[in-house]
Parts: sequence; structure tokens; C-alpha cells
Amino acid sequence: MFVGVTMPLVKNVEHIYEPNPLACGQATLAMLSGVCVQEIFDLVKTEKETTLKDMKAALAALGISYTENRVEVRDKKDLPRVALLSLETPKCWHWSLFFDDKFYDPEYGVLDDFPPSNRRYFWEIVG
Repeated sequence: MFVGVTMPLVKNVEHIYEPNPLACGQATLAMLSGVCVQEIFDLVKTEKETTLKDMKAALAALGISYTENRVEVRDKKDLPRVALLSLETPKCWHWSLFFDDKFYDPEYGVLDDFPPSNRRYFWEIVG
């Protein structure tokens, strides 16, 4: 459906809570792209956990560019303007979004600092 279509990043993120406890990746992609979560479910072909491969394929299909290398991060000041986050939370690995100095987390809401997590990685979103 989205293949070959270049979509701009949203100018302002609207926070979306994950529609189920396993859909953090889909909610993160929806916030980043402005596409509704149901369309993201259709794109990734699951309403459950998304893998890195799923996320990268969805970003490519949405026409959103990102840096290929995963970067470990400890401090918010080291994040780029827009980043896809992979966080090791107390329960599981979790997807989240950093956008213009705020964390848009599908489980915890809009935050000024990282959601609870032990290890943190990001991919810079470049367009």
C-alpha cells in the first residue's frame, strides 16, 4: 500500500497509546508518520510485537529515512532531533519515539526523560 510513496515526517507528534500491550512498535510508527495505527497494523502484518526487521521495513515503506547503525545512548542530550528508540524495560524490549526534546512513549505517555529502561539504543530518523 505504501511502497514507493514518500511521506513527510509529522511536524508535530500527536501522542498515541499502544492499542494493546504488544503494539508499541505500531504506535511509535503511527506517531512518527501520522498514519493511523490500523494502517500500520496492515503494513507490518501484525498487531503483536514488531522486530527490528519489521520496523525497518515499515520505515522504508513509509518513505522515512533513518541511519542504519544502532547507537547506544545514556543521556537525552546525546539524542538527535528525531530518533526511534529501542529500550530494555523491566518487562521487555520496547519501542518509543524521541521528537524535538520530548519522549513520546506508547506505554508511558509524553515524558521529559527516558521511560524506565536499563539499556537504550536509537536510530536517527533523517526524513
